[in-house]
Amino acid sequence: MKEEKYAVYFDEDGSCVQVPENTTLLEAQILAGKMPQAYCGGKGTCGKCKVEANGKVVLACQTPVTADTHVRTAGPEKKTQILMTEREQNAVFQAEERFLSMPQPVLAAVDIGTTTVVVYLMDAKTGKLLCMQSCLNPQGKYGADVVSRCSYAMEHGADTLSSVIRNAVNDLLGQALKQSGRGRGDLMRIVFVGNTGMHHLFLELPVKQLVLAPYHPYQKEACVLSASECQIEANAEAEVWWLPNIGGFVGADTVGCILASNLPSCEEMTLMVDIGTNGEMVLGDKNGMIACSTAAGPAFEGAKITCGMRGSEGAIDKVWPDNGKIRYHVLGEGDAAGICGSGLLDAAAAFLETEIIDETGRLEETYYFQENVFLNQKDIRELQLAKAAIAAGIRILCMRKGIEVSDIRRVLLAGAFGNYLDPDSACAIGLLPEELRERIEQVGNAAGEGAQMAALDPSAFETAKKYAAETEFLELALDPAFQDIYIDELEFGPQED
Repeated sequence: MKEEKYAVYFDEDGSCVQVPENTTLLEAQILAGKMPQAYCGGKGTCGKCKVEANGKVVLACQTPVTADTHVRTAGPEKKTQILMTEREQNAVFQAEERFLSMPQPVLAAVDIGTTTVVVYLMDAKTGKLLCMQSCLNPQGKYGADVVSRCSYAMEHGADTLSSVIRNAVNDLLGQALKQSGRGRGDLMRIVFVGNTGMHHLFLELPVKQLVLAPYHPYQKEACVLSASECQIEANAEAEVWWLPNIGGFVGADTVGCILASNLPSCEEMTLMVDIGTNGEMVLGDKNGMIACSTAAGPAFEGAKITCGMRGSEGAIDKVWPDNGKIRYHVLGEGDAAGICGSGLLDAAAAFLETEIIDETGRLEETYYFQENVFLNQKDIRELQLAKAAIAAGIRILCMRKGIEVSDIRRVLLAGAFGNYLDPDSACAIGLLPEELRERIEQVGNAAGEGAQMAALDPSAFETAKKYAAETEFLELALDPAFQDIYIDELEFGPQED
């Protein structure tokens, strides 16, 4: 019997795609090369994939195509703020001898984040950063967080997720090479960092053991592959290097952060935190390091928040109290379309100060910034779950290290969210310990900086292996104290030791 096919027309740009009967509108968008928001991975729970289909507002992931359909979406998402940190030029950079005879060899560093992808292109002779390119991680079409993407890979196979991220990296490398006046044949080495899930999905490795106890990575060791093995378009002799993973969800990106911060040489007790859908943390000094990951969930990325969105035009990114009233700032200075993670954090702090919410997070009634942008009780609860996970992780690390929180002398906030959040708000709601407020440093994309260091200097790649091997890994989910501390940390405001 011949398979029935129908046309799906996208009215915002006039494009069209033919799909088999009962294909969902979300799947049709993906087939058409769109970037729909599907934070829940198509389960129908996040409500972010709403479209207008033949004049009716529906969830794209729950609506099968049974006839020719005209679809109107919100259009392409506004450009998102993507953090790209340029490492300081090393005055004593020494090029590898094999590159000196080449006309214009280049090296690349790639940071594959759950939300964004950043590519850095560097001159292999001088070490100079030539340019940076970035994009949203296209795997977001299959879920906002690592667990939802791993679940998709387990159900449908990892090849789709692997191919879309490799294609995205190839596109970014192509843009960077063109901007720098180079060609694919000039690209000699690409060093990657990313969390353990991004590492496994890129390399198409099994992910089942990441999402099921005891949460072990399939591969921890650093790897060196040919670029062709990874379908990366480069010189025929080019290699792909992945920094090592430390444990389940403490991955190569954390190792990159350790490398960039040189944490193992610190004289003072230092806490490094990368806050995202997973909160990776490393605590230590020259006498040893301990690391963990805590599932903060995607609230800080705008998922599971009713009006949540990424940090793009239209997002409320700052909120503050002013003589008892709530003021806010919108990226792009226009009307608000939603609220991003930094705005959510600020809002909670401002609500606490003005007693719109209390320490338990109780919200008497939905708070409206504008008619279509608001925070409700469910949103506040989602934030509490996320902040409690981070705060509990910090306290558990201190316990296992045998120190008090006040013994931490430096706090390094890495990553995009860590760069854009207001430390005062983070401490006010208890995401970070209040006693550490004056010790916080925002260090940008330290993972990307570490990847650049390893790309430019093979000895840094070896150092990264050493650091990963020396870092003790703590699986919080299996720690008997975690649940009690997590529950204590659900309340807003500073907690008692």
